[in-house]
Amino acid sequence: MNRSSNIIDCKSNCFLTLLLNILTINFIHLQPLFKVTYKLYKMSNITFTMIKPDAVRNGHIGAILNKMNEGGFKIVAMKYTRLSKEKAGEFYEVHKERPFYGELVDFMSSGPIVAAVLQKDNAVEDFRTLIGATNPAEAAEGTIRALYATSIGENAVHGADSDENALREANFHFSGTEMFM
Repeated sequence: MNRSSNIIDCKSNCFLTLLLNILTINFIHLQPLFKVTYKLYKMSNITFTMIKPDAVRNGHIGAILNKMNEGGFKIVAMKYTRLSKEKAGEFYEVHKERPFYGELVDFMSSGPIVAAVLQKDNAVEDFRTLIGATNPAEAAEGTIRALYATSIGENAVHGADSDENALREANFHFSGTEMFM
């Protein structure tokens, strides 16, 4: 009896070892595909945006989303939420040493926002063009900031400034299961 249980254990272990080897080989062959997919979305196909508390408070969510759609952007993730001071500080940590950091954190946690991941070829650059200059007085006519921003500080929308930051910012607000690309 002891001998037969050893045979079963050996068969089970051999089967599991074989299965593990097959899965490992398949993963190794598929791994480059995952890297290519990741790289495609990392390099210029997505951007991250937030409709800021001033634009939400002033009732511009629909109009801003419409401008995004007209600009050819596909919304692949979106949520209506409110940042705590801690989360706003974490999100804007890159600006921690700048004089406007405290005001920025206070403003971004002052009311609800709409966070979104947008998809389009050349997404970051095209979105930066669509939103216009940070200072609405310098923003081109018809841009989101020219239409809906009231000041440099309350400039209606945030837009990622690079492909790397777009990916980092998207992952800050959304899990992989919340983005539909």
